[in-house]
Amino acid sequence: MARLFGTDGVRGIANVELTCAIAYRLGQAAVRFLGKTIVVGRDTRLSGDMLQAALVAGITSAGGTAFLAGIVPTPAVALLVRELNAAGGAVISASHNPPEYNGIKLFDSNGFKLPDSVEDAIEAFIAAGGLEGAVTRAQEQGEEAAMAQGGDVGTVIELQQSRSMYVDHVVRSITDQGITFEGLTIALDVGHGASAHTSEEALSRLGAHVVTINDDYDGTDINVACGSTHLEPLQRLVAESSAHVGIAHDGDADRVMLVAPDGTEIDGDMVEAVCAIDMLARGVLPHRTVVSTVMANLGFVHAMRDAGIEVVQTQVGDRYVLEEMRRGGFAIGGEQSGHMILLDHNSTGDGLMTAAQFLAAVKRSGKPVEEAIAVMERYPQVLINVRVSDKLAAQQDESVLSAVAEAESALGDEGRVLLRASGTEPVVRVMVEASDETAARHHAEAIASVVEAL
Repeated sequence: MARLFGTDGVRGIANVELTCAIAYRLGQAAVRFLGKTIVVGRDTRLSGDMLQAALVAGITSAGGTAFLAGIVPTPAVALLVRELNAAGGAVISASHNPPEYNGIKLFDSNGFKLPDSVEDAIEAFIAAGGLEGAVTRAQEQGEEAAMAQGGDVGTVIELQQSRSMYVDHVVRSITDQGITFEGLTIALDVGHGASAHTSEEALSRLGAHVVTINDDYDGTDINVACGSTHLEPLQRLVAESSAHVGIAHDGDADRVMLVAPDGTEIDGDMVEAVCAIDMLARGVLPHRTVVSTVMANLGFVHAMRDAGIEVVQTQVGDRYVLEEMRRGGFAIGGEQSGHMILLDHNSTGDGLMTAAQFLAAVKRSGKPVEEAIAVMERYPQVLINVRVSDKLAAQQDESVLSAVAEAESALGDEGRVLLRASGTEPVVRVMVEASDETAARHHAEAIASVVEAL
């Protein structure tokens, strides 16, 4: 049986793979493993109502209290957990996935995602039938046990200020630095998602003129040809509105991608580079270190080296970035995909906060966005996916290792090679970066051909 939890909670096609039964058990598990007060938020997907009803039924059946935050970004739930001193949080969202998908991710009392050990315990609890199963087993052993009843059944409380608490938090983080966004025109694409009620308000309160698209939703349009994974509508809006910058979120707004006035894509590596150099200049970059993943562009690593900043790299996944940040006491970490964690401001990826801190750094630099991002030169990157019968064996094959070594020798300090097995498919990903795109493609194709021949 495949593991229930992926790298970002439980996720699948709603009502098929992620069922109401699973959501109900996850609600019970939240109370059993986290505590009796759980903040619940969701994105705009049509299946959100259904899954929220099941999740909340599980929470209350276990004697817990569900605080309903409504449609809010994922980072808002992480913040609300801390602000309300709740035992944990649950977000019903499938992030950047298509509308038919949904997911449920859990946060602990500090707003952090759960470690593997707790997720494994929750998975075992669900597989064993949840609280009903636990009660049955206890009764079979002659022990007194029963489901909550009467005054022990849980309740539901609707939060009235969930969005404003989050927006206030983001606005304060900028105004406390003595920064405003007056004079900026910002093009914004919220992707028919959870940030429809928060990002425009925050940026407008900070003084920007905001032109927004895709801020309506019907539950079936989230992430469809828009948002952070489809930047073309935002690039058009930037041009049409003569904006100084464009901002795009995914469905739950825990990530952000930006666009420069000339249409240049500003990914997570470039955002992290600008923010890290600004933090170093202000003396708020602990250990002169940033965290990224093995997929970070080589140009990012070189930019950090040139600025005197060390880069610690982890496996792909923002949870692994966060684990390394907490282990080493680091303040900033991110992924090329736009997940950025700024631990001085929030405990998880926060697209709006990231965009705001990036723009504050740009304002301090005194440069327009297109000049500020020039601190990093993005190296051309070629990625080839090769289907194999045994992806682990392919990575260890002598002929493949020889081809990789040959490419690395030829590239020297001006390129790199990364071989990575897919976590879900029989695929080996061959990624080559180089200062010259022709060289990157040549070496990627050479290695891929060796892998294909196995």
